Amino acid sequence: MSEARRRGLRVADTDDKGRCVMVRTVRFHELGGPEVLRLEDVEVGEPGPGELVIRVEAIGLNRAEVLFRSGHYIEPVKEFPARLGTEAAGVVEAVGANVAGFEAGQPVSVIPAFSMNDYGVYAERVIVPASAVLRRPDGLGAVEGAAVWMPYLTAYGALVDVGGMRAGDTIVLTAASSSVGLAAIRIAHRVGAVPIATTRTRVKAERLRKAGAAEVIVTDEEDVAQRVLGLTAGRGAELVFDAIAGPGVVELAKAVAPGGTLLLYGALSGEVTPYPGFELGMPALNMRTYTVTHETTNDPERLRRAAAFVSSGLRSGAFEPAVDRVFDLDEIVEAHRYLEAGAQVGKIVVTV
Repeated sequence: MSEARRRGLRVADTDDKGRCVMVRTVRFHELGGPEVLRLEDVEVGEPGPGELVIRVEAIGLNRAEVLFRSGHYIEPVKEFPARLGTEAAGVVEAVGANVAGFEAGQPVSVIPAFSMNDYGVYAERVIVPASAVLRRPDGLGAVEGAAVWMPYLTAYGALVDVGGMRAGDTIVLTAASSSVGLAAIRIAHRVGAVPIATTRTRVKAERLRKAGAAEVIVTDEEDVAQRVLGLTAGRGAELVFDAIAGPGVVELAKAVAPGGTLLLYGALSGEVTPYPGFELGMPALNMRTYTVTHETTNDPERLRRAAAFVSSGLRSGAFEPAVDRVFDLDEIVEAHRYLEAGAQVGKIVVTV
C-alpha cells in the first residue's frame, strides 16, 4: 500500500465538470485528547484491486480509536496526518477490480478488519478492503448497521469460537455496560449460558438487569470472586470475559472454575497485568488474550461462521444493536469526550 494511501491522499475524483471531489474527513496531526481531531476536506479517488468505495451514513465509535489517537493502542500511529475508525454503515458507490459479491447501491457495514494506519472510516466517503465489508441485513438501518457487528463478532469470537461457551456455563462479564458486554449477555442467553455482569457502581446495575444479566455484581461494594462462587455453589465461572486487565485479574482468577478460562479482550485499566496462577497456588487456570481482528475478522472461515451466527440472531430478534447516543460528524470531538467519560450503556454512533 502506498504512502499516499495511508495518509488518505488519494488521486482526486472529479465531478461531471472535471472538478475535484472533496469529502469531509476526520484526521489528527499529533497524539493527544479529543481536541486533536480535525474535520478536513480530503480528496478521495477510485478503489484499487480488492477495494470498495463506501458512502458513509453512520460510524460506530470504539475504544480502540481513543487508544490509537492518544498513542496507547496495540499498534502505534506510523505517520501524520492520521485517520481513525474501523466500523461504519453506508452504501457501496464503486467496486474495485477482483471484487465479487458487491454492487453499487448496496447497503453494507464495514467491520474492524484492517489497520487504521492503512484505512479509516471517519469520513463522508471512504475506500476500504472488500474483505472488511458485510452486506447489511434487510431492515437494519444505518445507525444500527454501524453499531451491531463489532460487539457481536467480538463476543461470539471470544466466547463461542475460542472459549467454547456451552449451555449451562456461567460467564462473568466485566465492563458489561459496553456494547461488547451487552452483546455477550445476549449471546450467552442464545446458547443457554448464564451471564453475570459486573459494574463498578450501582448507577448502571438496573439497566444491566433489564439487558438480560442473570446477576449484577457491584464491584465497589462486593467481592467478585466470593459472589461468583456463591452463585455457582462453589464451582466458579467457566469463562470470565475481561475488558479491564491490570492487577484486578488476580481477583477475577479466583472466580474461574477449575479448567476454566480468563479471557482478556481489553486493557482499560492501563496498568501492568500479572499472571495470577502462581500467586493463587497454580490452579487449573487458562488465561489468554483475544482481539477480534487477529482471530475473527481476518480469518475468512471464522468470519463466515461468526457472521452467520450474528445474522441468525438478528433475524430471530435474539440480537439487536444497543445504541446509547448518536452524534453528528461535526460533533466528533464531543463524541470522543463522551466515549472517554465512560458513562454510556451501549454503542456511541456518529451520523454523516
